[in-house]
This record gives sequence, structure tokens and C-alpha cells, in this order.
Amino acid sequence: MKKVVMIGAGFAGLHIFSKIRYLIGSKIELTIIDAREYSLLKPSLPEVAFDGAPISHSLVELEHTITGKGAVFIHDKVTHVDAKANTISLKSGKTLEYDYLILAPGAVKNYDAIEGFSEFGYSVCDDTQAQKLWKKVRAFEGGKVVVGSAKSVQGNRVDAPKLTAPCEGPIGEIMFMLGYYLREEKHLKQVEDFKIDVFTPGAIFFEDVGPKPHEVVGRFMKEQAIDLHINKVVTKIGKDFVAFDDGTQMPSDLTIVIPPYTAPKFLLDSGLGDEFGFIPTDTTMRHLDYFNIFAAGDSTALSQPKLGHIAIIQGGIAAASLLKELGEDIAIPPHKLSIFCIMNMGGDEATLIESDYLYDNTTDIAFHSPIARMMKWGFDNYLHFSRGNMPPEFAMNMTEKLIKLLK
Repeated sequence: MKKVVMIGAGFAGLHIFSKIRYLIGSKIELTIIDAREYSLLKPSLPEVAFDGAPISHSLVELEHTITGKGAVFIHDKVTHVDAKANTISLKSGKTLEYDYLILAPGAVKNYDAIEGFSEFGYSVCDDTQAQKLWKKVRAFEGGKVVVGSAKSVQGNRVDAPKLTAPCEGPIGEIMFMLGYYLREEKHLKQVEDFKIDVFTPGAIFFEDVGPKPHEVVGRFMKEQAIDLHINKVVTKIGKDFVAFDDGTQMPSDLTIVIPPYTAPKFLLDSGLGDEFGFIPTDTTMRHLDYFNIFAAGDSTALSQPKLGHIAIIQGGIAAASLLKELGEDIAIPPHKLSIFCIMNMGGDEATLIESDYLYDNTTDIAFHSPIARMMKWGFDNYLHFSRGNMPPEFAMNMTEKLIKLLK
């Protein structure tokens, strides 16, 4: 049997696991390594930050999930991969050998890259930050709120869209859910009691989608007097201000940011990444330099933007590529990416966004309806109770049919 090792058990990793686990014990020995004991279901974190949802609903316990299907789980941190020797070094001092390696460690949210973030900044990008923000929101009695994304970096080894922000979808949820909470729960008046401003490092906000989502999101921003500031690269957060690289500042009593996304250190140290550490692959998700290494998700250079939907697409491709390598009769799906997200806007309001504007430019919709909110609720709950598995095929097919009706 072949020794398969996977690093990372997030969206991409768990999806790959679900696709290849039927070969455990017959063709492969599978070991999964993760520095966390729990996989984080990030789509439900805004509900933690603005609704006070229990964090337990956003966590999947890994050891039981993985060992219950016959694989081995190692709770440890990877420090180095020797791709020529096919070995992995762990922080504990252990060394593992592999025949095939799957890289799905995700990206690092580099909060430290923004001066003052630890003292004065807030985010929704992980379980710790979401809970910290909820405490702040509950105590917030009005004032100026500034929300935005830090600037991205990306290499040049692969042909991927050049984006200035890692993913601005969460910005929409932050500004709308926070506004809803302050109006409906705190009974504060927007503009009079609190004001929300949004900044983007790019010339366009939501640069990864086309005109229709811009129109819908822009309309709601206008209705709520949320002002947009473009070409703003955040450099520092203070107690009552946000500073940018053009020398300007904005007053702020509450600053919420999406930090820069960087590659895990072991990828840089191991020489497995491009100039910024992100993994270069072909469109079958095979490493450009090592035939027995596959990758998927935010840590790949082809993942632009950094989005859970893209991680799932790439995870399916990487799994199929490995299965085909192992002799399975399977077709490798095309690397056909799209933006898909359901933006919770507070209460029963939500907007479903589907757009391949960056890629084929055949679909570009924004569907605002309580139905979209119900779909997000169903998706988040299914993820939790299925331990990170994607909804069944019939549910996905129903979603696709709805999207086709909306085109």
C-alpha cells in the first residue's frame, strides 16, 4: 500500500479526505497532520461575531472524525518537508515518510503585519478573533466604525487573476450584520449614533465579481449611508484611528479588518512555494516541480481569491488526480473556478452571489432574498452536523438549478 500524507484538515483537506477515504486499507495508508485539534468552519464565524452563536457550532473535532474512518490523525505542527527525500519533519521531533503528499494547510492570517492590530484591531477570520469581536460589539454604544481588507501579495509562477485583496466577501457580512445588530438590538440610529465606513486596497470593491453583485451590494451600502474608500492600504490601527500608506487617516472607534494572507512558514522554508510561499500547481493541482505532491485551497497560488468554494473545487480536483495516479477509473474535473458565497446581512436578509466574472464571464448574479438566508442556515448546519462534509449531490443540484433560473 502507498503511504499518503495530508497536511491540513480545513475545507480542502476534509473534502479530499471524503473523496479518497474508501481506499484506506486497500490501496493507501492515510495520515493527516494538523496543528489544530479542531477544523474551523469559517462560513459561520460572522454569526459568532455578530449574533453570539456558540463557537462550538463552528468547530469539527478532528481525531474522532479522521480515525473513525481508518486514517491516522497527528496533532502536530509541520516544520519542514524534504520533497526530494519524501520526508516530513514535525515540531515534536518525529519524521514521517510518504509516497504521495497532499498539501492543504490553508493560509496564515498575518495580523502582526498591521501595526497596532493586537491592541486595537478586530477581525472575524478565526475562532479567537470572532469571539473577541462579539464581546466588543456587545459593549459598543456607538461611534465611528471602519471596516476593510489588507492588501494581498501573490507570485508569478502560475496564471491566476491579480487581486489586491485576499477575499472581500466577509467585508459585506461584517458591515451589514453589524449595522443590523446595532439598529435592531442596540436600537441605535445609523449615521446619527453610528457610522460605518469601508475601505479597500484596490480601485474596485469586490474586484472578483462583476456588475450585478456590485449593483446590489452598492444599493444596500447607499441605503445605509456606508461610504466606500478605494485605494486604501492599511498600515496602522490606533485607539481612535486607522492609518493608510498614502498618509491619510480615518477616525475610528471600532476597526475590523481582514488581515494579509501569507503562506505557512514551512512552505517557504521547504522551497515548496513561489516567491511568497504559495504552492505552484498545474490545473490538476499537481505541484509544478514534484510529481507526487498535490495541493488545494488557500495555500495554492491558483487560489485567487482565497475562498472556501474554490478550496472545495480544488480539493475535488486534487483528490481525483491522486485517485487516477493510484489506478482508479476516474475523470479529473476541469479547473473551472467561480465565486460563490451567501452573504448574511442580519436577520432574515442575505444575498447569494455567483460569479465567474474573473474566469469565463458567463455567470454574474446577486440574489437577495430570505431564501438565500435559509440556504446559508442550511449549509452551515449541514457542515457542522456532517463534520465538515459538503451537502449531498441532490442539494447541490437544486442550488445549481436555482442559479440557472436567476441568470
